[in-house]
Amino acid sequence: MSRIFTTSVAAVYPLYVAKLERKGRTRAELDEAIEWLTGFDDAALEKHLDAGTTFEGFFADAHLNPNASLITGVVCGVRVEQIEDPLMQRIRYLDKLVDELARGRPMTKVLRA
Repeated sequence: MSRIFTTSVAAVYPLYVAKLERKGRTRAELDEAIEWLTGFDDAALEKHLDAGTTFEGFFADAHLNPNASLITGVVCGVRVEQIEDPLMQRIRYLDKLVDELARGRPMTKVLRA
């Protein structure tokens, strides 16, 4: 099992926020992308962050967007569409959304609208 599975989302979330804010994006945009991917509204996301939920628990509670499979590309040198472990793939989907936001991609494209 990968160490990221037992890492709390709250430990990584500030890193996502910092990365996006350095690139001129906002926490609100990050939260919107997370809500699109997981179905968690602001209150549910905050609950998971406050509780120190692990990535494993976070994605176990999530209702993954049916269009999540449209997320393709490379994260950490690996094509997300070829990752076999479902949990690792979901974590990488989130990483990919953060990367796309950081690169200035329009929100409509990030959310596969």
